[in-house]
Amino acid sequence: MNPTLDVTLARKTLAAQPFSALLGARLTAFGGGEATLELDIREELLQQHGTLHGGVLGYAADNALSFAAGSVAGPGLLAAGLTIDFLRPARGAVLRARAQVVRAGRTRVVCRCDLSTVDGDGGETLCAVAQGSLAVVEGLAGAGRPSG
Repeated sequence: MNPTLDVTLARKTLAAQPFSALLGARLTAFGGGEATLELDIREELLQQHGTLHGGVLGYAADNALSFAAGSVAGPGLLAAGLTIDFLRPARGAVLRARAQVVRAGRTRVVCRCDLSTVDGDGGETLCAVAQGSLAVVEGLAGAGRPSG
């Protein structure tokens, strides 16, 4: 298993992702097999019905899962699979993706992620759940960034 990422490297990794910067994503919790990614819900991220676009939810799940895995397996990871179930329309002020490692093996890390919207009063509403697996790739650790 690769050495674990520290929060400083994880935040630098997120900042180095142009798409994450475009969305304004921020890593608000990281370590011990868990990661939380947040982004503000703004008009440009909505679909035609006025709710957060499913692609944004997929992005948030993918990156949160990757960072949770990276907190235990290090940066040498590539996404191997992702499933997401949309439970209700995503409306609110902030999207919060909380991911945790379910099992970290020698070659694969499996994680789950709960995606919630947060309203202006701080109330959370679960809107989607996701599960993903990440492949541990030897020699990729030098890249310094988990997939996502």
